[in-house]
Amino acid sequence: MTNSTSSLEQLAEQVAKNAYSPYSTFSVGAAIRTAAGNVYSGCNVENVSSGLTVCAERNAVGAAIAAEGKSMKVEEVFVTNFNAEGATVHCSPCGACRQVLAEFSSPDTKVTYRGAENDIETNMGQLLPDGFTF
Repeated sequence: MTNSTSSLEQLAEQVAKNAYSPYSTFSVGAAIRTAAGNVYSGCNVENVSSGLTVCAERNAVGAAIAAEGKSMKVEEVFVTNFNAEGATVHCSPCGACRQVLAEFSSPDTKVTYRGAENDIETNMGQLLPDGFTF
């Protein structure tokens, strides 16, 4: 794991503690590094109306766009989680998050998330093959 990835991991773990997840008790934190070299984070925010829940990855992308504008590009992503018992579990970004991340990245963008035993390192091209574009 590179030093850059390590710092993203630490930030994702820190922000996951701020997740608002009273319904699932599953907290997620994400940290992204942009092409400009800036780092942004987000956590999941649940809502009693499940469809209004926003994932950590999409919150991190939103923070990056708010700060850098619509030309922001994601260079690297780290996603972590913990359940009600405080344990991390295998959990890749959901389909909606994959599509949003793909909108602001390239197929080579590095994505790391928690696996069953170790972190999984992949890229957007492998995570979302043949993603939707105009």
